[in-house]
Amino acid sequence: LFRQVTPLIRDMTQPNQSLHTPLSISFIPALQYNTGWTVLPKATATNIEKALVEAKLLGVVRETLEIASSAPVRIAVTGDSGNGMPSFINALRGIGHEEEDSAPTGVAGTTQIPTCYFPPHFPNVELWDLPGLGAATQTLGNYLAEMQFSLYDLFIIIASEQFSMNLMKLAKAIQGQGQKSYIVWTKLDRDISTRTLSENIRENIWETLQKEGVHKPIIFLVSIFDPLLNDFSELRYTLHRDISDIRYHCPLEKLSDTCEKVINDKVTSLQGQIASNSFQDVLDIQNTDDLAKCLMAYHLFFGVDDESLQQMAQSMGKSMEEYRAIMKSQDLHTVLTGDRILSFMNCNTASYLYSILRHIPFLGDNVLNYLRVWKHRHSLEIVAKDTRTIMKKILTDSII
Repeated sequence: LFRQVTPLIRDMTQPNQSLHTPLSISFIPALQYNTGWTVLPKATATNIEKALVEAKLLGVVRETLEIASSAPVRIAVTGDSGNGMPSFINALRGIGHEEEDSAPTGVAGTTQIPTCYFPPHFPNVELWDLPGLGAATQTLGNYLAEMQFSLYDLFIIIASEQFSMNLMKLAKAIQGQGQKSYIVWTKLDRDISTRTLSENIRENIWETLQKEGVHKPIIFLVSIFDPLLNDFSELRYTLHRDISDIRYHCPLEKLSDTCEKVINDKVTSLQGQIASNSFQDVLDIQNTDDLAKCLMAYHLFFGVDDESLQQMAQSMGKSMEEYRAIMKSQDLHTVLTGDRILSFMNCNTASYLYSILRHIPFLGDNVLNYLRVWKHRHSLEIVAKDTRTIMKKILTDSII
């Protein structure tokens, strides 16, 4: 009955580096991840858009997740010079200061150039120890430019003893760039020993940042000498969650936008063919008045026919009915039940009116053609909406 068409949704698919070795560089990164996909290279984004046009959504989702899982997430650790950024990095990596590959500690301003470390509990994460504020530059603007802040996905601002004006401005600048940051107060043991209560510290930082226009700051109070105490466990959990969000949600959100564009382009193209009465040749529909057969053709066109749904369900470990249940265009009965206008246009009374219109010269043919075009365009939109719904479910299920 149907010619083979390219569906939108169909399943077409079925470097090791030491995590402990620090890497010091002159910091002129060759990779550029700021391409709209956050952690995905530009060439990958281009290939994904091409694959979507070729109707390989599940294959594209898998490719996106595979690339995203191995793409590095860059986390910058910064703060005032002497605040103990290297000590925090060692604690987060779970190694002692005396170990050979630990970040050097003990002297204020030890870090002179951005230095990369690989935390073993956070695969494919680059933990960058940046020179402290005031160590090499005088102004915040110069510091942001020299450290190339736009290249990082997340910032950890280290504070101790006091939360300086520099750190307030830094947090605000990071927020202004649309990026996320944590405030981590270290050396909590010393603060507690001087009878400074931890909640007072948190509250004071919160109020200070709110006054500076930093909204909902994320604050952790930790002891770098005993990571089992205070907020260190919560910090690790939050960091894992946000790394996953950076790595998967952002690329898949972009993928969702691209899918939406492809669906809209397909709808626009076929609507034009409906208006010119050439769509029956494109979809190989023999009787355009048979709405049930037309729905089946639209399902095949978008790749939400039963065969495609079954393939998707098996690939996702779901039942086909789970996808069919969210469709408004499962079959003609479902469509007509949910759409009164389309239901009337397909009833016996409407058929009788059509037969009368056929005998009215000029006007009758024009009205019938208008109604036929509207009916098919409307049906097409219903199936396209179902395609968007299924697409979103696939993307959601892919990251759960």
